[in-house]
Amino acid sequence: MSRIVSWLEALTSSLGGPGLFAVAFLDSSFLSLPEINDVLVVVMVTRDESLMPYYAAMATLGSTCGCLVLYGLGRKGGEATLRKRFSGSRVERALALFQRFGVLAVIVPALMPPPAPFKVFVLLSGVAKVPALTFSGAVAVGRGMRYFGEGALAVRYGDQAIELLRENGPLMFLGVAVLALIGCGAYCLARQRGRSSSSSRPASGV
Repeated sequence: MSRIVSWLEALTSSLGGPGLFAVAFLDSSFLSLPEINDVLVVVMVTRDESLMPYYAAMATLGSTCGCLVLYGLGRKGGEATLRKRFSGSRVERALALFQRFGVLAVIVPALMPPPAPFKVFVLLSGVAKVPALTFSGAVAVGRGMRYFGEGALAVRYGDQAIELLRENGPLMFLGVAVLALIGCGAYCLARQRGRSSSSSRPASGV
């Protein structure tokens, strides 16, 4: 794994943002490169803190585009493709979460670092025919929070951010995910109350 990281780090260093895009795309679609993209974001930001928004955005965009490839496979191949790639028990658990939380079941796994499962939710979104724009937005929100958060840690702590993420990453991002869920819940509740008050308001006379 260290050789792969070194090779990808050298490649990304030479390509810059497009290199981050490519690695994130491959990680979210055809390959599985756990933690590598997170490490590369931190390394690149540490070398040039002024480019943090650019690097985080390129990693987010690459991951979103890669997820759209898997989403398309799920939409085209249906549940058979999903069950071919993942065990039945994992599919059933993911399906239960998806039915209960909807698109939030994409945002939270997208935010969490490995080994949190994510690709099963991507394929499941395609199988369930979630609108492509809604799916893309959910992935972009989750991945954006993750990579911009890692970029901010790199600006604050430098190379030590990598070790900080490895030791406390899941707990840190879980806290962010909980805050995101609370925010989404509060927003949905406010919208529902607004609609209820509008529908109950008597119509004015002419």
